[in-house]
Amino acid sequence: MLEALPCAVVAPVSRARHAPTVRRVGHSSPLLDSVVPFLTLFLLAIGVSADAFAVALGRGLSLRSGVVRNGLILALAFGVAQAVMPLLGWLLGTAFAEVIAPFDHWIAFALLFLVGAKMLWEALTPDGDDAPDSEDRFTVREILVLALATSIDALVVGVSLTFWDVSIWVAIAVIGLVTVVFSLAAVLLGHRIGTRFRRPAEIVGGIVLIGIGVSILVKHLTA
Repeated sequence: MLEALPCAVVAPVSRARHAPTVRRVGHSSPLLDSVVPFLTLFLLAIGVSADAFAVALGRGLSLRSGVVRNGLILALAFGVAQAVMPLLGWLLGTAFAEVIAPFDHWIAFALLFLVGAKMLWEALTPDGDDAPDSEDRFTVREILVLALATSIDALVVGVSLTFWDVSIWVAIAVIGLVTVVFSLAAVLLGHRIGTRFRRPAEIVGGIVLIGIGVSILVKHLTA
């Protein structure tokens, strides 16, 4: 009886050593957690900059000389406007954050959906201005008016950023930079091949914004 005692003590230890390892299911990767929000923000920047891209494409068609210089000036103006407007919208949304917190996801969805739908409507509705008059440079007044006109939607999108778990400074930096790159490319592209990609760009931008709005709503409803 005494000889059997060590076996009884050792056996459980032996089984514990060979117990199967249990893996945690659903544990997300830190890298994935950081990449997905940035990718969503990048897609948002593309959607917001679609109007600027379309306008820059048309203005590039009208330039006869100084394409790079004028394109850079226009792109920088668009980029600054597209960065400032979301900041103003974010400040406005932050001021009323406590009041609208219970239904913030519905507001974000509605704003992005309306902006995206507006872009789709404008892209699919003929406006008859695909052939602007030729010119050698953009006037300051023209640049300011175009920058303001193409960034109004960004103001609305900025309100929706209030409900995102993202730094506003990172957001406006990405939006501004993407707008600058896309606008400059659009001027150069428009000067060479015309405005054939103008409407597709607006359509893609509208679809992207609507898709992000839907994803925000679904994420909150299923949380």
